[in-house]
Amino acid sequence: MSGDMLQGKSFTTTRVDKLVNWARKNSLWPMPFGTACCGIELMATLASRFDLARFGAEAIRFTPRQCDLMIVAGRVAIKELPILKRIWDQMPEPKWCISMGACACSGGVFDTYTLVQGVDRFIPVDVYIPGCPPRPEAVIDAVIKIQKMIETESWEQHKAENIERLRKEKIYQGPNFPWETR
Repeated sequence: MSGDMLQGKSFTTTRVDKLVNWARKNSLWPMPFGTACCGIELMATLASRFDLARFGAEAIRFTPRQCDLMIVAGRVAIKELPILKRIWDQMPEPKWCISMGACACSGGVFDTYTLVQGVDRFIPVDVYIPGCPPRPEAVIDAVIKIQKMIETESWEQHKAENIERLRKEKIYQGPNFPWETR
């Protein structure tokens, strides 16, 4: 009898977490934090030549409560750090971060007391994009890497105690400011 009910109809079976991960990975909403030349390259990634929309990440939102992917592009001054941290804290879980460019990854050529020597000292970074400034193709590659991370996640990773533990493991544990001893 059940064979007659399914005659001529198609259906798919899957697990709920696989379906949710598929939907999340193809609908990333980036929150740009572009401060310098890397911000221009990020804008080029969204333009028609490179078209980040092909990968489901074109919905740039400037409100952190709607975003799940932060892209820190360019150098970050210590005065901007509280703003960056507040934006990160306001983003809902699950969230991911891309550090774009040499300045965001390690301070770049600006080894001064006014600039943060890598945003990974303050927020957990999932993917680093090297370069000064990196090409739009590298940004697309980083988004694809984030999508692969999302695809392999499970619901267990999003319990509150696991989130805090995983975030603390990702944050750089060394000195946080240039004037502290290295």
